[in-house]
Amino acid sequence: MTAAERREYQVTAAVRRERQVTPAERLFIGGEWVEPDGGHYEVIDPATEAVVGLAPEASRAQVHEAAAAARAAFATWSRTSPRQRAAILDRAAELMQRDFAAHAELAQAESGATTATARGMQVAVGVARFRRYAKGALEPVEQGLPPQINEAGHGGTSHALKAMGEGKAGVLGALAVRQPVGVVTCITSYNNPWANPAGKIAPALAMGNTVVVKPAPQDPLSVYRMAAALAEAGVPPGVVNVVGGASAAVGAAAVDSPDVDMVSFTGSTAVGQQIAEVCGRGMKRQLMELGGKGAAVVFDDADLDAAVAGIGTTYSFYSGQICTAPTRVIAQRRVYEALVERLAQYLARLPVGDPRARGTVVGPVISAEHRDRVESYVELGRKEGARVVAGGERPSAPERGFYVAPTLLADCTPEMRVVREEIFGPVVVAVPFDEEDEGVALANDSDYGLIDYVWSGDVARAFRVARQLRAGGVGVNTVGRNMEAPFGGFKQSGVGRDVGSYALQAYSELQAIVWAG
Repeated sequence: MTAAERREYQVTAAVRRERQVTPAERLFIGGEWVEPDGGHYEVIDPATEAVVGLAPEASRAQVHEAAAAARAAFATWSRTSPRQRAAILDRAAELMQRDFAAHAELAQAESGATTATARGMQVAVGVARFRRYAKGALEPVEQGLPPQINEAGHGGTSHALKAMGEGKAGVLGALAVRQPVGVVTCITSYNNPWANPAGKIAPALAMGNTVVVKPAPQDPLSVYRMAAALAEAGVPPGVVNVVGGASAAVGAAAVDSPDVDMVSFTGSTAVGQQIAEVCGRGMKRQLMELGGKGAAVVFDDADLDAAVAGIGTTYSFYSGQICTAPTRVIAQRRVYEALVERLAQYLARLPVGDPRARGTVVGPVISAEHRDRVESYVELGRKEGARVVAGGERPSAPERGFYVAPTLLADCTPEMRVVREEIFGPVVVAVPFDEEDEGVALANDSDYGLIDYVWSGDVARAFRVARQLRAGGVGVNTVGRNMEAPFGGFKQSGVGRDVGSYALQAYSELQAIVWAG
């Protein structure tokens, strides 16, 4: 689509007002809406190629200004009572819920998510996370430790105390205290413009940190709306700052600023490695959720209908742009062909098209560039010898938008690139195995280890296998998530854990206080 054609289909200001969609065209720094030094760029609806709005492009200086504002605000916010922080986060959740329909419409327009996904898995989950961490702000941050008896004249500790003039017998008490880290840079992913930022901002604020948020360039507008709700809820100036841009320099500045103490990043492993190098030089804390290539190990005694439904729904969700998807189906040979056939039939029935249409399951991927990348992997799979049993061709409709048909590549082998590399689209590969140990070895033969899955009618075997899988999470006969369970990856899938109370731990430093009594 040419620029002229795009503008012909763009959402007009009048329609935006009617829909209560008002995309931000300014940065949010120190409690003020600031004109961007770098101008603006267009945010495109992946389903229609229409212009949703203009997003601001921050300069490096403005990113550092935001970090400095967060640093200045930290002294006050970190001393704000947990009850006050909880009240503000709870009020923010109420305000987000108040404008739920407008938030969901904007999130859908800029991300291409289906209506069910935009409303349920994006905005609703984002609001729920602010509510969860309003409660989290009130969780205890101190843990009493067993006292240690100090007998004067005995043991290394007493000798050391004598040397310091404290050689009296007595009891040493101790506390483990969680303290806020300081200024946290939150770099968010495009595949969930509400739940992902909320999952970083809310626990960070609950613990008393201040944040600099760098939203994904493809769909940043929702994050500015989130910042507006937080400001309306009473978050003090400088506690939350949002500085976006399409240039990689914006994210780099948000990482290397001397005012930043921690970086929380969701995105590709390659970018995560670059961030880790910078954080290592500055000794900055890191929390990283990176790539995934989840294995679904299906045994011959599994409920195949349940396995097919779990695999199919998860990897078709948001057009396969989800790092937790089971994109490697590793099936025991006695049921391999039956599983491949059923999965191909399931995928062929999935409605692909306009994400706003009722019944659509698979909408577009985020951009034309990403669509081309996913399609290049399908072609690579063919060249590597995989059998295309579902999809494999670009859908003929809709005429506009960045659509990829749900695709299944069968008869794959472990060395194929389509098996080893993250595709991040609606493409699944299938690999057969014979015995249990082989299935475990195939599942673990990956650079990634975020979430794997096991389907088996033998519960003892399913749990035995789950414990052998090198992944941060394992689903046994389910693709469901417990939102209090720790979330994060092994190997190149990330560093650290969040979700539930584990997120509060992730955004805190552990301090020991010891006293003589």
